[in-house]
Formats: sequence, C-alpha cells, structure tokens
Amino acid sequence: MKKISALGALLLTACVTINIYFPAAAAEKAADEIIKDIQSITPQKTEPKPKAGLSDWQMTAFHWLDNAINVVVSSAQADEANLNIDSPDIRKLRATMESRFASLQPFYAAGFIGIKADGLLAVRDAASVPLKDRNQVNKLVAAENADRQSLYQAIANANGHPEWASQIKSTFAARWVSNAQPGWWYQSAGNWKQK
Repeated sequence: MKKISALGALLLTACVTINIYFPAAAAEKAADEIIKDIQSITPQKTEPKPKAGLSDWQMTAFHWLDNAINVVVSSAQADEANLNIDSPDIRKLRATMESRFASLQPFYAAGFIGIKADGLLAVRDAASVPLKDRNQVNKLVAAENADRQSLYQAIANANGHPEWASQIKSTFAARWVSNAQPGWWYQSAGNWKQK
C-alpha cells in the first residue's frame, strides 16, 4: 500500500511540475513589434506561400498527429511561448519612447548617437555634436536609456518573471541593431559601424 501511495505522490508531483523557460523567440517577436511601433515603422506584409496540395489521407494523418501532440503537450507549455507586452507601465513607456523618437531621429541620422552593444544609446563623439545641441542630445540619450531599462523590467514583471529582465535586455539589444535604419551607427565587437 505504501508503494502505491508513494508512486501516486510521485506521479502527482510530476504532473504539477512545469519547466519555465525564457521564451526567446517570443521575446524577439515582441521586441520587433515594440521597436517598429516606437519608430513608427509599418511592417511589410508578406504574401502567404501557397500550400502544397495534400491528399485526403495525408490531411487525416496530420489531423490525427496534431491531436496526439496536443494530448502530450499541455496547454500550460504552449502558453509559455507567449510574452505579455501589454500592461499600463509598458503602454506608458512605449508612448513616451515613441514621442521621443522624433527628437532622436535627426541625431541618429547625423551620426551623433549610436546603439551600443547592450542596446542602450551613446553619444558617439561629443565633439562632433554642435554646441547648441549637446545638452539636448545628452538629455535625450539619458531619458531613452532609462526608459529602455524600465521597459525591459516592465515586460519581465508583466510576465511574472522579474528575473527575465537581463534576458529581455539582451534580446532587445540585438533587435535594436537589426531594426536600425540605414546610416545609423551601432557597436559591434567594440567598434562603431554604420548600417
């Protein structure tokens, strides 16, 4: 009898245990969406690829296979692939960053500011910034960097995993560079490069 209750407890524990992993692909998708929204870039629509014609028996086999996989993979595991990017804090930060972007854009284009390897902004060469603009550039960069840090933490918090903030920051760092417009500067291997 004790063997059965111990086995039952083990099975019950195994059913409750869920591996929580950082959803990297979902984070990249979320980062792209947020960055494009901030920079007011409308994503290009891609034409759906035509599906290869499948016979009825193949469609039936795929349907049965899909059902079998859904039984094995619980809905809790499927939910982990999503990343919540909608909370009052996130909306507020996105709106602030979107309104600031209009002021930052000319400084990106002039090469005065660039994206560091960690995804934060930097004044590339303070001496090249006209004296009348230096204070404004420094304030914009500082405000943007503070909001980016807050955004990463807000996303982590909205997903119930504050410990994900550094992974979200790393994901965003790569996506800021990937979404940079032609002519913008970014750091790679410690050197500034122009996209």
